[in-house]
Amino acid sequence: MKRVWVKAVPWSKEVALAAVESGADALWVPPGMKSEVRKLGVIPTVAEDGDFVLGRDVVEKEIREKKDEEEIIDLSRLAQVVVRGSDWTIIPLENLLSRTNNLFVEVDNLKEGQTALGILEKGVDGVVVNNPDPDAVRHIVQLLKSKGEAFHLLPARVKRIEPLGMGERVCVDTCSSMALGEGMLVGTSSQALFLIHSESVENPFVNTRPFRVNAGPVYAYIRMANGQTKYLSEVKSGDQVLVVNFEGKSYPAVVGRAKIEKRPLAIVEAEESGETVSVILQNAETICLTDPAGKAVSLVDLKEGSEVLVYREKTGRHFGVSVEETIVEK
Repeated sequence: MKRVWVKAVPWSKEVALAAVESGADALWVPPGMKSEVRKLGVIPTVAEDGDFVLGRDVVEKEIREKKDEEEIIDLSRLAQVVVRGSDWTIIPLENLLSRTNNLFVEVDNLKEGQTALGILEKGVDGVVVNNPDPDAVRHIVQLLKSKGEAFHLLPARVKRIEPLGMGERVCVDTCSSMALGEGMLVGTSSQALFLIHSESVENPFVNTRPFRVNAGPVYAYIRMANGQTKYLSEVKSGDQVLVVNFEGKSYPAVVGRAKIEKRPLAIVEAEESGETVSVILQNAETICLTDPAGKAVSLVDLKEGSEVLVYREKTGRHFGVSVEETIVEK
């Protein structure tokens, strides 16, 4: 389990409270502040007189040159080493992670934390968030500690498939290779998103492109990694979309590009819990939805009565954010 610590040095009651409230694993404080921390909540402290003793259980080391890596490796055999760098770089961490454990990295923003926890698909053992803004601390800690969001996907029974003519559709190309049973949640309504399968399926007409989901028309909603939705027309390079599999497990994927082209379209209407839900897709055999067993089902193979997976939300969306209000989308 990756650990997220928060640094409140110099002492900041607001930052310390943010750490406690967001579920941080430890709080780094100046000496003599342990009693003040106890007034805010129960959380282990890192300090010269803390639960983790600075200089014994936890040591700090800055990477400046190659020989510092050897010293860090030696220190990591005896203590947890918090690595800092004046110019934050990944290569030294890769070198260290290939040879040792017990490594933490000091970060001041979410992207640095996500990168450190994912280096070499192994990641450091933890990060130390050093940011003076309590709201930023809450946000960073909550997202770094959150597991991939789980979705309760439901089978919807197909009622109608009909060609519509030409329109602009969006291919979302990511920096990840998706497996069979994985795709993205896309739909005409934010309250009913279909699991559109990735192009990871072998096809006699084109090569597989497991990094891609041919998602739908420019107006459609897509679920993003931050919990919001976007119009497909708004998705751009550097965004993080959510990849979801047929079991509802998810992970974020960085968008490399979003490609808009004019193509023939078709509408798929399905019924779930007595309600009609729909999605518009490119009318082509390479476009697939996902059935409850995780199998990719080509648009041309869909029939009345076929079952495909959808995700239903009870709330509406305003500028992509979930809101408790009555919205009717048809």
